[in-house]
Amino acid sequence: MKRLALVLSLTCSVAACSAEEPMTSPGAAQRSVLAAELEAKTTKIRLTINGQSLTATLVDSSTTRDFVALLPLTLTLDDYASTEKIAYLPRKLSTQGAPAGIDPDVGDITYYAPWGNLAIFHRDFGYSTGLIRLGHFEDGMEALQVSGSMNATIEPVGKLP
Repeated sequence: MKRLALVLSLTCSVAACSAEEPMTSPGAAQRSVLAAELEAKTTKIRLTINGQSLTATLVDSSTTRDFVALLPLTLTLDDYASTEKIAYLPRKLSTQGAPAGIDPDVGDITYYAPWGNLAIFHRDFGYSTGLIRLGHFEDGMEALQVSGSMNATIEPVGKLP
């Protein structure tokens, strides 16, 4: 609530609380403050496999923040059902506030709570209970479609709030 009051206060100061710029419709100053807040909350990670880098944008959740706290990590990604690459993390992650499950998309980086593993989907898959979305890779999934195990490094390239 304090953050909202601060944003509204800043908007009112910049817009001089004029009748032309009512607080109910975002003015340019308010949009720029909100955009800056959104940028500050965006975290990206880099996955490096065999010299190729893929970048994912993470969602803001307790599970994701717990995952980022483990970085950087070097993991062995193993094939699972020719659909995803999985790797076991050094410890289980928080699932506080997580949904019961998700239907992952190609490019999703997820955490499978029952097993405590990371799962990166390179093929389509259906709804899974216990699966939590951490973020999404926009491209480069072909690097993960190689059969067998591969070493990967995951490191942060942004920040969480």
